[in-house]
Amino acid sequence: MIKLAKKIALIFLGFNLMAYSHLLRAELTIEITGGVQSAHTIAAVPFASPQGERLNADIAQIIGNDLARTGYFKVLDEAQMLTRPSRPDQVKFRNWEALGQDYLVIGDVTKDNNLYHVQMSLFDIYKKTQLKGLRVTVEAGALRMAAHHLSDAIYEILTGNPGVFASRIAYVTSELISKKKTKYNLYVADYDGANAISIAQSKSPIMSPAWSPNGGEIAYVSFENKVSEIFVQTLATGQRRSIAKYKGINGAPAWSPDGTQMALTLSKDGNSDIYILTLANKSLRKLTQSLAIDTEASWSPDGKKILFTSDRGRRPQLYVQASNGQGGAERITFDGDYNARGSFSADGKSVVMVQGAQGSYRIAVQDLASRSTTVLTNGPLDESPSFAPNGKVIIYARRKGNNDILATVTLDGVSKQDIQHTGGMVREPAWAPRK
Repeated sequence: MIKLAKKIALIFLGFNLMAYSHLLRAELTIEITGGVQSAHTIAAVPFASPQGERLNADIAQIIGNDLARTGYFKVLDEAQMLTRPSRPDQVKFRNWEALGQDYLVIGDVTKDNNLYHVQMSLFDIYKKTQLKGLRVTVEAGALRMAAHHLSDAIYEILTGNPGVFASRIAYVTSELISKKKTKYNLYVADYDGANAISIAQSKSPIMSPAWSPNGGEIAYVSFENKVSEIFVQTLATGQRRSIAKYKGINGAPAWSPDGTQMALTLSKDGNSDIYILTLANKSLRKLTQSLAIDTEASWSPDGKKILFTSDRGRRPQLYVQASNGQGGAERITFDGDYNARGSFSADGKSVVMVQGAQGSYRIAVQDLASRSTTVLTNGPLDESPSFAPNGKVIIYARRKGNNDILATVTLDGVSKQDIQHTGGMVREPAWAPRK
């Protein structure tokens, strides 16, 4: 874990953005490291394809993988299936009862010109009833995402919580290519690491990716012009614009919930403080007035509060202040000797953070109503937590052996995953908002 002063310095390192057309792809591998013992059993039968056509995505396998990765479902191996129904009238509940299954997913794919219609049915085996029928129509290139949308629907029906399978993540990788040279990439990928595309490449570190509320843009820090500078890049076109190039520090961008403003860490007046930038006219307003280091701003879901890290109490801790600047800052963390990199959950009821104690840095969550804090991970070097859109899962970076990898943990700390990257170290994950 990098101490606050060093962490701030690192934020302002940048990169030389390569042409957007030269896209690089990478792969992430997910390993389930923990789950609930009472996981529901579910079978996802291979979907029938149009006239035996081999599709570019295995719908049932994707659904099964999505559900298994939550830790709350145990998916039946295809080799153990006694039958492979694709229509509701073909389902024989006794076959699945004999295999000890709680739920069953079946479906088929039909084709109409260049469009594919994916029909899914979800059954409760114990109650012998159909819980859900859903049809999604997409082009061939979107079949994988269609499967994720079906997984979201299944997950919400069975758990009562929205799924995150159709969401995306951003992350930064670094790969040593010689003794003195390191290659950095900023990637955007599906939540499971599929379809990973590098949107920026550099010989210098890339820091602090932050998604816009509509998921169409990413802000980040660059030092390509020998001074720290914050850019916003449009994912659909690759075009970018500079939004902050003030004297001194320009770092830690954070979008307001409505996308009209950006909270930044600037030192143009000599001290590191939080500023609010109105994107339309570039007007700037200073939020914090402290001699300490104030950084790592995060907005509350309603846009009324700003959460930030400050060492004004001698050690890094989390503070909350009204985004309109009225009133002073209130300290909200007291457990541990280090609390930083905080952000609100989607419902605004909790805050995730990096908590340090006795040299170990772990991911923790604080319930804002009770101010009770729960440590979710084991450390020793866990950092950069980011809530999933449903507020039930957290992605973060951690040290595993000699590697920096990504990992996820559910809000109750029960289900955990490691996400391995095929090339280099991985850090700075950011989960995209729900579109």
